[in-house]
Amino acid sequence: MEEKIRCGWCVGDPLYETYHDREWGVPLKDDVSIFEFLILETFQAGLSWITILRKRENFRKAFDNFDYLKISNYPEAKVTELRQDSGIIRNGAKIRAAITNARAFMKVQQEFGSFSNYIWSFVDAKPLQNDWHHLKEVPATTPVSEALSKDLKKRGFKFVGPTVVYAHMQATGMVNDHITQCFRHREVKKL
Repeated sequence: MEEKIRCGWCVGDPLYETYHDREWGVPLKDDVSIFEFLILETFQAGLSWITILRKRENFRKAFDNFDYLKISNYPEAKVTELRQDSGIIRNGAKIRAAITNARAFMKVQQEFGSFSNYIWSFVDAKPLQNDWHHLKEVPATTPVSEALSKDLKKRGFKFVGPTVVYAHMQATGMVNDHITQCFRHREVKKL
């Protein structure tokens, strides 16, 4: 059986490979899934994505399945509880950012009808298709991620720098950054 060629960043870890093969780069348009990735990306700031993936189920449980309405109403007691939860990243600033971001997320929904409408407008509602041949070609930020980051910050979001935003764009399929040799590049391009 022929071995699949994957993007090098995921090779060697079954959890990473499964995430790469099934989720990374697949266009997401539903607000709940987009919010989940937004929160996970904010917790990932300064850490590796595999660290977050390994704690993803713990995050789901701790953050009420990423129910942004519930999160937006978390009292101080919930922040204290989360800061003691060893199953997640216990950074107080990031926990508070999740609450702030839930509130900002809902304001964007009210203004644009959905958060998806808002965020996808930065790429004219269709994924940007890149044709990178090597991982070293893939940028950490782009003019689009910089513009989106700036707008999110203006709307009150926290931990949404251009690098975090670009990682979010990659994860949610706003951009196809699978290298051209990767079996998923062509598959994702068709979606």
